[in-house]
Amino acid sequence: MNEHEKINYIELPAKDIGKTKNFFQLVFEWSFEDFGPKYTAFSNQGVDGGFYHSDKESTTQNGGALIVFYSRTLEATLDKIKQNGGSITKPIFLFPGGRRFHFKEPSGNEFAVWSDTEL
Repeated sequence: MNEHEKINYIELPAKDIGKTKNFFQLVFEWSFEDFGPKYTAFSNQGVDGGFYHSDKESTTQNGGALIVFYSRTLEATLDKIKQNGGSITKPIFLFPGGRRFHFKEPSGNEFAVWSDTEL
């Protein structure tokens, strides 16, 4: 449902849309709808969005917004990310409210995953 003046859609760059789609399908079970060779959209993932072809990448180091996933099983999610072509850029660390880690998907975009569960 569209809500007035709420975040409705997020678009991210992807150097390799095919690898990025495959990564998110395998790790987070996302579904995609392609709109030509340079754009793919995802929905029903908490917020809808898409990936557009670009040689740029979204990282906190270059000023990009950090999109954060929640996981009840932090280590299992970390393992799935590594097994499917992602790279861990910040290992699991404590922060007020839980634990989290940062990763890059195959196109180089940075994300984080957090959990409020204990070790």
